[in-house]
Amino acid sequence: MSVTPEQIATYAGIYVLKRMDLKPADGGIQIPVILDARLAPLEDVLERLVMQSRLEIDRKRQRYALTKIGVQYIGSLIDEAEAIIDEFDDWETADMVAELRARNLDPLRARFLWGWYQGEFDDLIQFQERRGIEPIEHAWPHFITSPAFYDNLALDLEDPN
Repeated sequence: MSVTPEQIATYAGIYVLKRMDLKPADGGIQIPVILDARLAPLEDVLERLVMQSRLEIDRKRQRYALTKIGVQYIGSLIDEAEAIIDEFDDWETADMVAELRARNLDPLRARFLWGWYQGEFDDLIQFQERRGIEPIEHAWPHFITSPAFYDNLALDLEDPN
């Protein structure tokens, strides 16, 4: 299963929205309009979220801000993730992937939302360590926009037999 640039942009955007929605004490972030080198990989993702009206530029504070549409979208993603988890929690992976494909749904999206909702990606360094990814990418914007992250998630969808 190969990940497309469209999937990367979508899932990285979902990740960014969650981080922006959280309080700073819970890992929330603020993203300035002028990105430094560490945040530069997010440029296209942020532009896409602005074009989708999920983010806007707060000119006074010179940073990106969630819109009402963005907050509603996060709510719909939470609902989607909960429905996936509720339905497939006890399923074998191969059966779940087959069922999702039969419904014309993306198994990688289901896997991503599952981890996103349950906080599996809240600490991406710890995520990489647990999964044996080397070398570890310490800059989360680079990792969340890299095919390596999604290729690793896709491994969970492969039939072990």
